Amino acid sequence: MRMTRMAALGAATLALVLSACSSGGGSSSATAGAAASAPASAPASAEPASSAPASAGPSVASTLVLGGPPECPQRPFCLQGLEGTYGLQFKDFKALDVGGPLTVEALKNGDIQVGLLFTSDAAIAQNGFVLLQDDKGLQLADNVVPVIRKEIVDANPDAATLLNSISAKLTQDELTALNKAVIVDGQTSAEAATKWLTDNGFLPGPGGSGKGDVTVGSTNFSEQEILAELYAQTLEANGFTVDRKFQLGNREVVFPALLSGELDLLAEYAATALEFVNKGAGEATTDAQGNVDKLNEHLAADGLVALDPASATDQNGFVVTSDTATQFSLANLSDLAKPAPTQ
Repeated sequence: MRMTRMAALGAATLALVLSACSSGGGSSSATAGAAASAPASAPASAEPASSAPASAGPSVASTLVLGGPPECPQRPFCLQGLEGTYGLQFKDFKALDVGGPLTVEALKNGDIQVGLLFTSDAAIAQNGFVLLQDDKGLQLADNVVPVIRKEIVDANPDAATLLNSISAKLTQDELTALNKAVIVDGQTSAEAATKWLTDNGFLPGPGGSGKGDVTVGSTNFSEQEILAELYAQTLEANGFTVDRKFQLGNREVVFPALLSGELDLLAEYAATALEFVNKGAGEATTDAQGNVDKLNEHLAADGLVALDPASATDQNGFVVTSDTATQFSLANLSDLAKPAPTQ
């Protein structure tokens, strides 16, 4: 989970997550979590997995500088996790910001070679950075997932089918590109959503009417508004009447509105939503579907259901420039443990 979402978790949950997450984790960008393909067996506790075996000679990581938030060296999902789960030892660590402009600029000018950003950060697409895959499942799985009132799905199963179809096509690269379209290129959330839906065959829809009313909400986090537009426009194109209630505030405002029935549909993040509804019980793991299944156990009594998770996440991620990725043949975090090329 990411730090910007953490404010919505409340004080007790905040303490729990801070003890577990690298830079934090939570509701504006999920940092927080691993991709849907992350292994369910990966550790979910704050204790890192056993160290990877040392490679012969200096590793790639030992020649590179890692940059991230000042607390990164003390966080199990940041430097501690990179050391414990991946067996990485970096040349140095540079304290910067929490996935922000200082980290981006340090990557661009070469002050650092590996930086912590959120996995859907627009800066990744804007600068051609390479997001290293968390192939050993270090992060909690904060995959995008629609949460909807069950009565709507029961009355119109098409709603779940449509929303699950969006999740099936929403990749990490495409979510990042959607954020770039709004944050960097100046499109509105509605404009960016319309283009994505058109490009992916959701628009134009069959039209019609009478399938029911759906109120779609969002926090004051732009990515969540983009996701809400994807849902809203698709439902409208398939005969639903949609009311939009966007930019309502943080999760402590918006999720209770969903629970009360003021809202019917919300784009959520699997690990963050689970830890919000369970009041920080520490149930979230690195398995996206497992997080959704557990989330549904908590939501059932409130008449809500979490649908299929997308492969796209908003959580802690580690990026390099395209030049660094090419120089060292980097695609996964585990590649940083390979022997460094000889000079």
